[in-house]
Amino acid sequence: MLTCAALVLTTLLGHAEQPHQQKGGMPGMDMSGTDDMSSMGPSMAAMAGHMYLTPLRPKQSGDEAKAKAIVAQLKASIERYKDYRKALKDGYVIANPSLKQPQYHFINQANTREADLRFDPIRPTALLYRRTPMLEYKLEGVMYTASPDATEDELNERIPLSVARWHRHINFCEAPEDRAKDYLASRPKFGMFGSINSKEACEAERGVFHPYVFTWMLHVFPYEDNFKDVFSLNDDVAHVH
Repeated sequence: MLTCAALVLTTLLGHAEQPHQQKGGMPGMDMSGTDDMSSMGPSMAAMAGHMYLTPLRPKQSGDEAKAKAIVAQLKASIERYKDYRKALKDGYVIANPSLKQPQYHFINQANTREADLRFDPIRPTALLYRRTPMLEYKLEGVMYTASPDATEDELNERIPLSVARWHRHINFCEAPEDRAKDYLASRPKFGMFGSINSKEACEAERGVFHPYVFTWMLHVFPYEDNFKDVFSLNDDVAHVH
């Protein structure tokens, strides 16, 4: 499964540059909001059959204030990481540094383990850096994670679901070893961008079906001027200016 996870991450980052077209409304995508697809960039929208978004909840008193307080705390805490070398010194590791990416994930394994147990706004699982014409690594945000077993009520306790929408990757068909190259095909059958999104179809192709892979995830972009863009689902545009 570790090999599979490495391939998945490589595939995700590779397709972030060249996403293939895939229509919305496929099994697995929560379409409770009418603007689900329009609010996403092509990279995330291309995973429609393999993505679940938490539905937006009715806004409760204090929800937005709580979210804004978390974002302010986060923004202050990551200021030092505008120098990416300090992130490396503090235990963040670049995912696939040899692959040119529009957005780089610097992942901290200790924070990842901590996030499975409790939420600490100043200890994100990953720092998100944008590649720009002037800088290879320009800090633009973070990724929070939660245990894959966390309930939506537990996610709501972290950051209100009336403000932010967590996502998880689902319906993943792991390719048999002799077909692993299919992950990187222009029209793959397997993986996060694959056409297979059911257990029956996966097993028919000799694959191993996983109802979900990885953890719950949430990207936060604290440098956005408009608060509605702080929890954007579009990773294909810059969120730091």
